[in-house]
Amino acid sequence: MAGLIPFNKRRPSWLTGEFADFHNMVDDFFSEGWPFRRSLAGDTFKLDVHDNGNEYVIEAELPGVAKNELTLSLDDGKLEIVVVKEEAKEDKDKNYLHKERSSVSMSRCIYLADATEKNVKAKLEDGILHINIPKREKPDKAVNIDID
Repeated sequence: MAGLIPFNKRRPSWLTGEFADFHNMVDDFFSEGWPFRRSLAGDTFKLDVHDNGNEYVIEAELPGVAKNELTLSLDDGKLEIVVVKEEAKEDKDKNYLHKERSSVSMSRCIYLADATEKNVKAKLEDGILHINIPKREKPDKAVNIDID
C-alpha cells in the first residue's frame, strides 16, 4: 500500500508552487470534457463490494451504458468488468467535411479469493450493474490435538 500515490500527485521535483498550478491548468485545457477535471474518479466508474457472508455483492455505477457494451468475466477469483462504448451520430442528409466520433473503454478488476464461478448472477438496471458472486464453502480443516 505504501507505493500507492493518488492520481496526479506524483510530480517531478521542479513542479512546485505556482508553476505546478500553471502546469495543471495547461494540462486541463488540453484534456477532454467540460468542466475541466483530472481525476481518477472521472476516468472510470465507481464500484462497491459488499461481503454478505456467503456471497459477494458488487454494484457498479454505469449510467448510459447498455448491456451489449458490457463484458463480465470471472477467472480464478478475478472479476473483470469491461465497458466499450462507441458513439457515432449519423446524419445522412448533410455533406460533412469533418466528422468526429468518440470511443470510450474502461475496465475494473477486483480479486475475490474465495469466489466461485457457479451461480453468478448479474443484472443491469437503471445505470447500476448488480453482480452476486457466491463464495466457496471452506472445509473445516481444524485438527483436535490430544494433550498428554
